[in-house]
Amino acid sequence: MIHHSTFTIERTYATTPARAFAAWADPAAKASWFACHDDWRSEGHELDFRAGGSERLDTYPSGGGPVHAYRAHYYDVVPGERIVYAYEMYLGETRISVSLATVLFEERAGKTLLTFTEQVTLLDEFDDVAGREEGTRAGLENLARELER
Repeated sequence: MIHHSTFTIERTYATTPARAFAAWADPAAKASWFACHDDWRSEGHELDFRAGGSERLDTYPSGGGPVHAYRAHYYDVVPGERIVYAYEMYLGETRISVSLATVLFEERAGKTLLTFTEQVTLLDEFDDVAGREEGTRAGLENLARELER
């Protein structure tokens, strides 16, 4: 069974597009906000942020359970404007989804309008697009806290 879905999240940040973009591009900055569950343990974050580059992150639920592994490949990176990447998510050794994500950064009255669009293919019995969107929203909220620092 395969389930396809698309969702878009718009978020305004009180900073410039260049600074919001930098929070995605800088490995230390991204590591501080990217995991969507604050109480989970993160390990092995690697970021090669360029077209043709990749990213990986393993997170472990606080109550135990299999690793949630994120594996991404960057296709298009235009500083201060957009990021296009594809990523896979795994629970343990099982691939549960493959997604294409686009992140746009637009200047709006001295602030940044970030538009995140994900086209997700959920595999087999893993059809919880609401959970994926919720996790993405949590990550973008973490980004807001990072940008306030």
